[in-house]
Amino acid sequence: MKVGILTSGGDAPGINATIRGVGKTAINNYGMQVIGIQNGFSGLLYKDVVELTDQSLSGILNLGGTILGTAREKSFRKMINSLDEKDREQIKNAYHELELDCLVCIGGNGTQRTTSMLADMGLNVIGVPKTIDNDVYGTDVTFGFDTAVNIATDAIDRLHSTASSHRRVMVIELMGHHAGWITLYAGMAGGADIILLPELGYNMKVVIEKIKKRMELGKAYSIVAVAEGIEIPSKEKPAIYFAREIQEQTGFETRETVLGYIQRGGSPSPYDRNLGTLLGGHAADLIHRGIFGRMVAKLGSEISDVPLSEVAGKLRLVTADNDLVVQGKRMGISFGIW
Repeated sequence: MKVGILTSGGDAPGINATIRGVGKTAINNYGMQVIGIQNGFSGLLYKDVVELTDQSLSGILNLGGTILGTAREKSFRKMINSLDEKDREQIKNAYHELELDCLVCIGGNGTQRTTSMLADMGLNVIGVPKTIDNDVYGTDVTFGFDTAVNIATDAIDRLHSTASSHRRVMVIELMGHHAGWITLYAGMAGGADIILLPELGYNMKVVIEKIKKRMELGKAYSIVAVAEGIEIPSKEKPAIYFAREIQEQTGFETRETVLGYIQRGGSPSPYDRNLGTLLGGHAADLIHRGIFGRMVAKLGSEISDVPLSEVAGKLRLVTADNDLVVQGKRMGISFGIW
């Protein structure tokens, strides 16, 4: 069998570990031929490929980014939606001209939706969930998330020392357009006093009262962790907005930090390396068994898979009854609404 692998969407620590997991399992355990399709879905149309061998897949386990390059899949997905049957044949032809028996698509929500469309077109595909945001529906966790949380937690840890030294309020903005998983996990692990998530929203009066109360109790500083996707009444960065409002309404010196793309960069954590390896291995096993149209997933303690049709277009979001939210509330941490 001949297997193609592509990566799409934003980069995340652990992609290369996953490529390695798929490729080395397919080559060494099942005797398959593996090619890498470069620069996302556009590489499929242009047949921009590179041969992947056991040797070329060595030494990439600890590397961040992706050896295949990546690109946003929105234009490709839009094109699929607007194509007539004749034009769709061009995509099928590219797949068949590469003599593929299956295409493995590594990416987040948009990628899985596009992969599901390819499955509907009759192509043999397997999806592998990837995003630091941890918001892919159908899996309990995505690789890249653990590394991002480690980086974000370290940043919050470092803010504690400067905040306490200057008796300041520190606002740190973390990644997460729709889901606040990074902010929740890093905020809790880093000892943030206020955690603001897109899913829960906020009441500015509650935020201000929490900070004032801490100062009244003799607590010299406060840490506010906010997700980038939280809705605010301006187009500026949420960290800038909250820092300004907090300083104006409390009189306490406030500073903001936007961690940004640092959360995506660098070497993946051991957890993400192992998770990518396991998901990649399961993808190769599905191909060997002739099972397609699935997304590999971690469900509980098991590596499993779910239908792509059940994943496409859905998000995995934080809810108010999440264990960390409930425990945080019990400990006196504010989530901006209580």
